[in-house]
Amino acid sequence: MIKQIILLASLFLAYSGFLNGQNAKTEGAYQSVDPKAKTILDQVSAKTKAYKTIEAEFGIVVESKQEKTKDSKKGKIWIKGSKYKVDLASSNIFNDGKTQWTYMKDANEVNITTPDPNDDSSLNLAKMFTIYEKGYKIRYIGEKFENARALYEIELYPIDLKKDFTKITLKIDKTKMQIFSMKRLGKDGTDYLIEVVKMDTDKEMADVMFTFDKTKYPKVEVNDMRE
Repeated sequence: MIKQIILLASLFLAYSGFLNGQNAKTEGAYQSVDPKAKTILDQVSAKTKAYKTIEAEFGIVVESKQEKTKDSKKGKIWIKGSKYKVDLASSNIFNDGKTQWTYMKDANEVNITTPDPNDDSSLNLAKMFTIYEKGYKIRYIGEKFENARALYEIELYPIDLKKDFTKITLKIDKTKMQIFSMKRLGKDGTDYLIEVVKMDTDKEMADVMFTFDKTKYPKVEVNDMRE
């Protein structure tokens, strides 16, 4: 479950991280890119650049084809620059841009790590919105309607074939020009789908909310895994 939680953390932070440097790196970042797909993603980027903060509710579906299981969860994420916090039923993640705390509620235990910003082997919720920044071939699939919502569908294929997944599918709300969902197909037969239920922007967020406060968790077991 810990891996799944970390898998979550990139889906949203990438949104804000990509926005800051995308224009300057456009030509070098995209390889084998469908022009229509690039145009849509550039519009999503431009729409989001002005956001100081993002608060979003999301749903997650983890499906294992081998075990024939499907697990659904709901959660919430707050993003401010490189900082983010993820709230799930079983766990919380705090990341202040330098240090990450993963708190397991049932065990009353927290793991402290130094995250690698260049690691995309996990489906980090915070990177959902900027996952397409670099390292992918991008293809426009078409328009679809789901629950009376008009969506663009775009597929991303990793250029590095050693990645543990084969494809990422992004669906973008055509009206809002915001990413609606992201699905990753794993080589091990496990697929992850994250869908944005609601997103608010530019809310005030204090920096302290992105740091784990040990005093609020009596008798918590701390595992400092930083090197």
